[in-house]
Amino acid sequence: MTVTVVDQPLPYVSRLPERPAGAVEMAVIHCTELPDLATAREYGERVLYEDRGTGASGHYYIDRDGAIYRYVPTNRVANHVRGHNPNSIGIELVNLGRYPHWWDSRHQTMTEPYTPAQLAALTALLAELRRIHPNLQLIAGHEDLDTARLPASDDPGVEVPRKLDPGPLFPWAEVLAASGLTRAGAGH
Repeated sequence: MTVTVVDQPLPYVSRLPERPAGAVEMAVIHCTELPDLATAREYGERVLYEDRGTGASGHYYIDRDGAIYRYVPTNRVANHVRGHNPNSIGIELVNLGRYPHWWDSRHQTMTEPYTPAQLAALTALLAELRRIHPNLQLIAGHEDLDTARLPASDDPGVEVPRKLDPGPLFPWAEVLAASGLTRAGAGH
């Protein structure tokens, strides 16, 4: 599959720290947990870190139809996963996840499957990234790296995962076999 990437840099990209291609060792798979790509873009454009003038965003977004968008070039450090940003690339798959009740204990089941087009695009993108980044050897889910729990919005006495993406419907075996990457993170 040929990789076609639409560049749509976030307004604050130039404020993100630069890094060499060799610094990238891991791809982190996320799901947007939002209804569509446009909403994900709005979230990515928000400035959350006032001191730096930047926000939280993955590098790549893959829409349900398999279209790939680059919001942050891989020579920049994006804010997508606590503690692992300097050495990783964030790839977001458009998916509802737990939207809009992320931390409600009654809504922790993710029900939207990833589309065949998304998975084909992800596999092609990972192959391309391995060519560009010689030290890219690992892959992890956001849930593997951010295992924090927090009080549920509906019942503070119950804790729910802060991050649950890409979630139980993500086909790890298929992606690992196709990518040649090794899964990293909690319990892997």
